[in-house]
Amino acid sequence: MNPIKKSLQQLVYTILNPLIQLLIKLGITPNMVTFFGFLLNIVCTGVLIYGAEVGDRSDHRFLGYAGLIILLAGAMDMIDGRLARLSGTDHPYGALYDSVLDRYSELVMFFGFCYYTVTQDYLLTSIFSFIAMIGSIMVSYTRARAEGLGVTASVGLMQRPERIVLVATASIVTYFMSLYLGGDFVYKVDGIKQPIFETISFFSWPIFFLAISANITALRRLYYSRAKLMSK
Repeated sequence: MNPIKKSLQQLVYTILNPLIQLLIKLGITPNMVTFFGFLLNIVCTGVLIYGAEVGDRSDHRFLGYAGLIILLAGAMDMIDGRLARLSGTDHPYGALYDSVLDRYSELVMFFGFCYYTVTQDYLLTSIFSFIAMIGSIMVSYTRARAEGLGVTASVGLMQRPERIVLVATASIVTYFMSLYLGGDFVYKVDGIKQPIFETISFFSWPIFFLAISANITALRRLYYSRAKLMSK
């Protein structure tokens, strides 16, 4: 872990510690927190599906709501591990349970974004969202499979915290820019039929970046693991 990321993590843990101590006193277990985070991702998807059905292409408030819920769900992902360590209840099954629900959470979340963008006729964005979902799952799977073979393949960008922050930030920024520019803002260039930029682009471009970088990370971990395994 790089020094900046480690310092930020320690800062967040310092802020969360009072909450962790309260959860310990209340008898809240890490698995309960993990499951609550999973439920929040289901709520996020529900918000996106509802927004897709009742809203229109110029109404991006449901993206903003989803982004806030994603951040809260991501906080649960930090709290459960910290709670397990401070309460002395960390266990291999807890780690497995957390990993499995994390994967389900990401799949559910991306399903919501795919549904929203398809329903609102944002075809390219829906494709980016689907490719980002594939990359996100493969980043985690490649690391887990490599570790099962004795290789620590944690190289590359777009691990789960980075993915969560990027998706949530893109969603929230899109909502606020929609308020500022208008939900139907379009920038076109003469002679080009398709718009160069529009309001949804504040979401589309980060998701495009995630789709590319996550899959590159998965492949990088594959080749890194190959080098390590072939040298044994």
